[in-house]
Amino acid sequence: MVMSKKMHLTKAEEQIMQILWDLENGSVKDIRSRFHDPKPARNTVSTVVRILERKGFVGHKAHGNMHIYHPLVSKSEYSKSQLFGLMENYFNNSFPAMASFFAREKDLTLKELDELLEDTKEELSKGKKNKKRK
Repeated sequence: MVMSKKMHLTKAEEQIMQILWDLENGSVKDIRSRFHDPKPARNTVSTVVRILERKGFVGHKAHGNMHIYHPLVSKSEYSKSQLFGLMENYFNNSFPAMASFFAREKDLTLKELDELLEDTKEELSKGKKNKKRK
């Protein structure tokens, strides 16, 4: 599924998606069991799951009178959408501006910045090698 740039989840929706991404599929009971006490009401979880289904984030298969829900949007797809939205909305679509902001906020040392740069170079070269193989 291709996500719209404007597709956002509420905090409650995101909590349930995090659980479904971990479970891969499950019933409302399964999802609810993953919450810490005090757990939300069953009807609350059921309502949020149905909203996620209407938004296109979740699908289901019927097993008798029970529905087993599964994510239609991957965690990486949603994460990418959120990060690009953050970059666009708060950093004038500039990755260097966003990276600089986080480096300052996290008070990274020069050594940590060098390690980050090396890790990034490695990841980029892996990506290019994988694209050539396809």
